[in-house]
Amino acid sequence: MSAATVAVLVESRDGSVTQPTFEALTLARALGTPVAVWLGDAPDGAQVERLSVYGAAEVRVVPCGDDARLAAGGAAALGAATADASAIVMISTFVNKEIATRLALATGAGVVVDAAGAELVDGRIETLQTVFAATWNVRSRIETDAGIVAIRPNTTQASPAQTPGAAVVVDVAFEPLASRETVVAVEPVPAQEGIPLAEAPVVVSGGRGTGGDYTLVRELAEVLGAAVGASRDATDEGWISHEHMVGQTGTTVTPALYVACGISGAVHHRGGMQASGTIVAVNIDPDAPIFEISDFGVVGDLGDVIPQVIARIKERRDV
Repeated sequence: MSAATVAVLVESRDGSVTQPTFEALTLARALGTPVAVWLGDAPDGAQVERLSVYGAAEVRVVPCGDDARLAAGGAAALGAATADASAIVMISTFVNKEIATRLALATGAGVVVDAAGAELVDGRIETLQTVFAATWNVRSRIETDAGIVAIRPNTTQASPAQTPGAAVVVDVAFEPLASRETVVAVEPVPAQEGIPLAEAPVVVSGGRGTGGDYTLVRELAEVLGAAVGASRDATDEGWISHEHMVGQTGTTVTPALYVACGISGAVHHRGGMQASGTIVAVNIDPDAPIFEISDFGVVGDLGDVIPQVIARIKERRDV
């Protein structure tokens, strides 16, 4: 019996496939035969080749235009390309979570968002999640025949398939649905420098302890190849823009390494980063709550500690 078809919604930026898509394809291979679904203008040959390396048997292209920017249109377009799929895997973004729930309502599929992993158990999809500000680990089973899973970035190690997929390009017919929403204009926001916060494998964040000076935080991030994050206090003070905020109402991150510089560790912030692989904290207050969840903590002024860390990292790289 052939393996079940598992559709993966491709995330792209400026026409290029993003790293979390390869994580989703890697996960999908454990659930069945992955096919990639590309919403919008057809990808070029280089992107199709990249998808094949991670096992995509097909690349289904849905020419839905700006409709994909709306959750209703995106759900309809994805549904048109996945009627034969036993499961759909996508990256857990704000838009994708709405697409997932709309598609689940339309098809009767079970849905889990913000998953940290998924596997087949007795023919059913079981997912792993961290919930309630990462204080509980939950395993859920999708009892319906079809399932939709939205996974967090950095929770699956992307690895090329042992045998590349054929990645046959298939055009999917799609008739846009009548909608009460209309895209009036599209104005691209200038891309932030470096790796997007939600996708970064390493994040260096600064809080009130920086006093508004992010120079050292940015220098450490550059040395580590990391994205720059911030606490809510820092963004509320206007020291750094809000797209850098890590927390329950900001960006939830799950990097392999999270470095908290001058962040006390309020519940709001911890809820957005507590599921990180390794947490390192630098704070002048030995009683700061951040130390309760840290794997490694340094009590000291970040102005003294971080320059030493940067220097040692550079020394090690020169050896």
